Amino acid sequence: MEAGLGSTGALAGRAARGQVALIYGRTAKNFLSLHVRYRDYRLVVTIPVGVMEVPSSPCALTALNMAEHLTAGDLQIITRIALFRGLKPETIEHIVAPATAKTLKAHSTLFQQGDPATAFFIMIDGWTKHYRINLSGEEAVIHIFTKGDSFAEAAALTGGRFPATAEAVTDARIVRIPANHIVSCIREDPNIALAMIASMSQRLRQLMQQVEQLKAQSGMQRVAQFLASLAPVDHGPCVIALPYDKVLIAARLGLKPESLSRTFAKLRCVGVTVHAAHVAVSDVAKLRRLATDEKSTIRGTFSDAR
Repeated sequence: MEAGLGSTGALAGRAARGQVALIYGRTAKNFLSLHVRYRDYRLVVTIPVGVMEVPSSPCALTALNMAEHLTAGDLQIITRIALFRGLKPETIEHIVAPATAKTLKAHSTLFQQGDPATAFFIMIDGWTKHYRINLSGEEAVIHIFTKGDSFAEAAALTGGRFPATAEAVTDARIVRIPANHIVSCIREDPNIALAMIASMSQRLRQLMQQVEQLKAQSGMQRVAQFLASLAPVDHGPCVIALPYDKVLIAARLGLKPESLSRTFAKLRCVGVTVHAAHVAVSDVAKLRRLATDEKSTIRGTFSDAR
């Protein structure tokens, strides 16, 4: 406000004339989050609803690309992610203060392998894949992230380079938090570092489980476990919408696309039927048992048939 922006009424007036960028959003506590940018100055003010009259004219709220700013919905997702678990709400607000959001179209690249890691990211919506190019020039899918996941923390904190390429699989909304800001926050509050270490340790365990699955489970077990993880119920029938195309599903599960097709065909014996991008499952519990004990589940299925 040192620049002499004036009152909130004046701000709205300047916004309408294109001199000030102004957007707002209602927070979970029924406060109004007012974001103002004037030349090189940026201000965020939280005001109880009713204190000021919010302009309804679109011209007073445009000047900024809405996709660049966090909405109340973005903040609700951010506060629940594993990375910030155990942190106070005011600490999280401080961490995300300079954050911006970006909407990517499917197949758009967020960053490439080897780019300087100047930020880390939080998925708000959609799916992204992270992959490396192997010696034969093929994609090796490392991980796939979705709503509520964070990634690239380690690279950002060490000031290194991104170890893989991140590409949107579907239309996606992603929040970007500058690396230098999170480092500054950690210096102020070491509890942030502890929360991030705990989150990255959990990610490491998940990656170890994926390696174990690739080494110890058959292709049928991996597909069964993948489908079971998408099921909205623990037992009984359901229909599962595949989140992305089958080629990527195969890559995630360490299979060739033709092997995935053969596995889907074999799963008919346990009541799994694939129709384009939807999978009908007669009993999710049976699918989960198959993921842990393939032979006994299939034996039991044929016994039931007799």
